[in-house]
Amino acid sequence: MSTAAQAAAPDPAGSPATHAAPAPARNPVTQAAHTAPDGVVESVAFAAADSGTGGLTWGQRAIWDAVRKTVPDDHYFNFGRVLPVPGRRTVAEVLEAVAGLTALHGALRTRLDLSGPEPRQRLEAAGTLPVLVTEENPESVLERLNAERFDYESQWPVRVALVRSGDRVTHVVLGFCHLAADGLGSEIAVRDLRMLLLRGGRLARPAPPRPLDLAAWQESAEGRRVARRAAELWEAVPHGVMFERAVGAAEDPPIWRARLASPALDLASRALAAAHRTSTSTVLLAATAVLVARATDQDRCTVLPIVNNRFRPDVSRLVSTLSQEGVFSLDGVDRPLPQLLRGADAAAMRAYRSAFHDPRDRAEGSWVQPLACFNDMRFADPGPSSYAPAEIEAALAATELSWPLRQSKLNCRFCVHVSTSTTGTLEFSVTADTGFFSRADIERGLTELERSLVTEATGTRQVRFETMT
Repeated sequence: MSTAAQAAAPDPAGSPATHAAPAPARNPVTQAAHTAPDGVVESVAFAAADSGTGGLTWGQRAIWDAVRKTVPDDHYFNFGRVLPVPGRRTVAEVLEAVAGLTALHGALRTRLDLSGPEPRQRLEAAGTLPVLVTEENPESVLERLNAERFDYESQWPVRVALVRSGDRVTHVVLGFCHLAADGLGSEIAVRDLRMLLLRGGRLARPAPPRPLDLAAWQESAEGRRVARRAAELWEAVPHGVMFERAVGAAEDPPIWRARLASPALDLASRALAAAHRTSTSTVLLAATAVLVARATDQDRCTVLPIVNNRFRPDVSRLVSTLSQEGVFSLDGVDRPLPQLLRGADAAAMRAYRSAFHDPRDRAEGSWVQPLACFNDMRFADPGPSSYAPAEIEAALAATELSWPLRQSKLNCRFCVHVSTSTTGTLEFSVTADTGFFSRADIERGLTELERSLVTEATGTRQVRFETMT
């Protein structure tokens, strides 16, 4: 939902003003390098024309709340991108482009001020960014960049590494703090970095908006009206926690993730989307809702999908965290899947509209908190398509289940992540507190969800999800 599904706009009126600062000047590169066990660390200086302090945006507040609840395992929220470098570029040329990117997007030079009663953001005009230069595999470098938590007050919210072969840089690796960007925000940064590489470190266009500008608009009268409309959608949902009762002793550590890499689930969700005129994201969200409801023995399921909130033209170029939780509530989960999907479409639209909200309203009110979320992290929904039943069934042989993560703390008890691997395979992951949803439940839930959607897509029989025992 944060990327694959677009939210319905609450109201485009009164949008935040675009920051009109001049394009940053060419940045000098500081060549004071020192060696590290895995390469050389260069330093690149950046300089921009603007600075300032202010409150957090709604998206920043939401992710900061999640980060605080996950410490010391908050590296969980780190993520990154790998950019193949176009043409032949030296280290100095790529460092100049990195400096230009940091100057261009205020989020990449913004840190937190935690000295007061509420966190504030502090935008710096200039600074120096450490950049690792190495010859290691880019994916391994990205994993290492994301392995450590950020110091939100002192460290820049982006980590950078250059992978080189001889005198040529082949890849730029960016590790993002989630306070600085979400998935689509990182995509904007990567696109702009590529253009800076192609154009010698400069972009001749107006500066993009900044998180500070959005935060100021959200505090305005129009921003408060938008927040109030979203709050009304949350307040209409009955209270309930989906994973309220412990099922037994938790594993050590308690948080585990299982990842189902499933070409069959990809084909089945696309076939069902075509058959029922919906998106694959809605198909997978509805299936998740049924899994959760059956696992918790409830007829109504409430799940919080992560919505990208990039429906406003004024934030289309904004590097920041805009994605937030919406509220998705679905009754009658024992209905056949075709009927569920009709209800899910309307419930998903309400969820998109509720996501652009002020987390302070949520904290001060008595909004539902089901402790279950759904995050479709794909940059685009692959769209509906028809497949022969035999093709879908045959794809089951390629399914793989792995356990890529375990840790001590998480801000949720049940989280679904939908993504696409580097080879194009659909990955459907469940991260759960094993005291409330055991490892056996996780594995059984994933395999039953896959089999149920495949069975429905191939027309073998009309499916009702089985109650988990």
